[in-house]
Amino acid sequence: MVADGGNRRDTCTRYPDHVAEPASGSRDLARAPTHEPQHRCAAFFDVDNTMMVGASIFHFAKGMAARDFFSWRDLMRFTARQTRLRVRGERHGDMHTARESALAFVAGKRVADIIALGEEIYDEEMADKIWSGTYALARQHLDSGERVWLVTATPVELATIIARRLTLTGALGTVSESQDGVYTGRLVGEVLHGEAKAHAIRALAAREGLELSRCTAYSDSINDIPMLSLVGRAVAVNPDSALRAEAKDRGWEIRDFRSGRRVARVGIPAALGLSAVGGAFAAGMALRRRRTPATT
Repeated sequence: MVADGGNRRDTCTRYPDHVAEPASGSRDLARAPTHEPQHRCAAFFDVDNTMMVGASIFHFAKGMAARDFFSWRDLMRFTARQTRLRVRGERHGDMHTARESALAFVAGKRVADIIALGEEIYDEEMADKIWSGTYALARQHLDSGERVWLVTATPVELATIIARRLTLTGALGTVSESQDGVYTGRLVGEVLHGEAKAHAIRALAAREGLELSRCTAYSDSINDIPMLSLVGRAVAVNPDSALRAEAKDRGWEIRDFRSGRRVARVGIPAALGLSAVGGAFAAGMALRRRRTPATT
């Protein structure tokens, strides 16, 4: 689905836990996963503070506030909540509450409209916040023939936009419920955080024939220990103090790109990205979604 250094193209399949989305939005449900040696390796990247400076959901919320989807006061409350999460630690209960609050902002909105907004907001708020060092690591994996997935608590629609604009393979993210193409403001399943990331990666690996002992994972947070412990090579990127200590104890590699805050503006222009995907992306999203049963 994403062309790698050898211009090979993989079509991703549908995943059982409703958290995976290929970056191009295309699907081939009939095709069996490939198991050639070069396809058994993959890299998994956290997004917030690992691939991107700050929280992607905050950048998205900022763009929505600028479009009067909610008030700037609401945005400041959301910012304060996100700050508390960073200071106190991303405990699962706090994460669930924060993500539920964020998803409530889109309740009643059309999925297709939010995806289109996400494309615009990426250009305005996110493209210049990609850590150039982390992105270079992702490109190295792609150039060596490996697939690269984002794994994040961020809503899967936004995560998929980021993955596609960075020309990565796809994204695993939190799924918000929709009915008839309209968000309900509720989650499908749990927030993709902590142990849930490891579960999602295991499901992806089983479907794609990945050999996790040959895979790599990158994160900044101690909460991603389950994901980092799952693979053969773990890398702490811009780590919090707890993860830095854990990485040193375990002999994991540490990469810190925060000195000088070297970021790069990365991303395929929105118009090009949308023309390449078009209706297939929206159709792929519709295929993945769990529909709420109609009341009788």
